[in-house]
Amino acid sequence: MAQTVVTTERIGRVMEITLDRPPANAINREVSRALYAGFRALQDDPEASVGILRATGDKIFCAGWDLKELSAGAYDPEGDWDHESGFGPGGFGGITEFWDLTKPVVAAVHGAAVGGGFEIVLACDVIVMAEDAYFFLPEMQRGFLADAGAVQALPRRIPYYVAKDLLLTGRRMDAEEALKWGLAARVVPRDKVLETAREIAAQISKGSPLALQAMKAVMNKIDGMPLQDAIALTKPGKSGLPIYEEMIMSDDVMEGVTAFTQKRKPDWQGN
Repeated sequence: MAQTVVTTERIGRVMEITLDRPPANAINREVSRALYAGFRALQDDPEASVGILRATGDKIFCAGWDLKELSAGAYDPEGDWDHESGFGPGGFGGITEFWDLTKPVVAAVHGAAVGGGFEIVLACDVIVMAEDAYFFLPEMQRGFLADAGAVQALPRRIPYYVAKDLLLTGRRMDAEEALKWGLAARVVPRDKVLETAREIAAQISKGSPLALQAMKAVMNKIDGMPLQDAIALTKPGKSGLPIYEEMIMSDDVMEGVTAFTQKRKPDWQGN
């Protein structure tokens, strides 16, 4: 029987997506496509507002690209990056190029997130790290680049020269340093990392489903824009973002206002 490398479970409005490919949770085409299916399920489920990305195992969250498989003769760079035949429509890890994923994802990271494992974490929206968690990008020492998101995104998320240091040297960034640079939202004891991710996801899920998606879509689009352009874009009829336009014209706007004035929980309808 084939191993199930990714499982999904929805609990209330939170969908947990679990990477389960022991011992290292390394990513090949099969795993990448399975992760995409999990994120696709999150996006398509009208009852799910937020996802949690977690992984099984003790010491490794995700070892990134499956180099053992590559060394056995599976190296096909053009084929791997083909969205039809390779890693799939979500790009590496099912999320690094899933541009239409408008629902937020919380990463619950323990142990090592290496190379592509770090890159799929960077593609998430909130990062919770266990005290034993660490990131590193050893691609330079393997003969290639961390170009599934790290080269492109990391200099936008932390100071430029810190990012270049990590990319060039392949040194480790521990949880304390990740918190210092603002990559990690929380650093907690190992036995609290999933609990904390669930608490954050539960808090996020209280928000309007349309507003949550609009927030992520807007922030993705304005990333790197001059402030004046970003503010000009975030206007009804000006955004070019269907989910933002749907949100701003929805009944849920008035439902949120009415619920506040009536001191009750809002009854979101998603329209």
